[in-house]
Amino acid sequence: MNPSTRLPALIAAVLLAVAALLAAPFAAAQADASKGAATTATPAAPADTGATPATTAAPAASTTATPAPPPPVADKEVVENPYGLEALWKGGDFVSRGTLIILVIMSMGSWYIMFVKVWEQSKLFKQARSVQSQFWAASSVNDGATKLKEGTAYRYIADSGIKANQHHEGKLLEQVDLNTWVTMSIQRAVDNVSSRLQDGLAFLATVGSTAPFVGLFGTVWGIYHALTAIGIAGQASIDKVAGPVGEALIMTAFGLAVAVPAVLGYNWLVRRNKVALEQLRNFGADLHMVLVSGGGVAARPRPQAAAAR
Repeated sequence: MNPSTRLPALIAAVLLAVAALLAAPFAAAQADASKGAATTATPAAPADTGATPATTAAPAASTTATPAPPPPVADKEVVENPYGLEALWKGGDFVSRGTLIILVIMSMGSWYIMFVKVWEQSKLFKQARSVQSQFWAASSVNDGATKLKEGTAYRYIADSGIKANQHHEGKLLEQVDLNTWVTMSIQRAVDNVSSRLQDGLAFLATVGSTAPFVGLFGTVWGIYHALTAIGIAGQASIDKVAGPVGEALIMTAFGLAVAVPAVLGYNWLVRRNKVALEQLRNFGADLHMVLVSGGGVAARPRPQAAAAR
């Protein structure tokens, strides 16, 4: 072989050997690094299994720990109702407000009359029981009348009968027999008490029959103005119609709420009045029989005309 060509080949072989020697440590380092990564990645799985008892032990620890206080409750957002009684009063005109005031007056008057009449009837029933135990147990009508309380209905009837029996004088009255005169006096007293018991019932009947129509008038007036406002605005959606019309319908509900108690109270009070009047009439009839028979009554003074003769 030519020496000129042998030298470059030798140099190339030396360079290749040197490059191989230099590359061997790097390859070994890379192999070691890959093996170390594999060995460190492989025990990671048991680490997860070891973490499982820690997570399971956490609830046990939490059960023994003091429970945390509940979080503060957030305030509920209050949404103001754009409709209702306040809106009805503020948005209504003088007719709507006047109608509402009339209904309120009717309701207050009805409840006042009902409470007063029940109180009066209760006193009358109590007086009827006292008459049975005191008046008829007395020795005379005069003594029995003094045992009755002043200003009561039964005392008024007894005094009227006694006065008619003792004061039956005068040319005109003498023409009427004593029986008829005492009967008329007692009946007149019973009628006066009956008229007093009827006080206020006419108002209840009026409220019961007119309150629904007053409320209906307020409803019609409110719907008219609501539809007029909707027509001017040009919006006929449900939110624009429901509010004003619903406010107007409240008037009808008010009218019924005023009328129903008045009607029920009227019927109940009329029934109680019938029972009370029946007791008064029975007392008047018994008193009339005692006065006419002359039992237990002071001697009636003689008329002046008869004494003159």
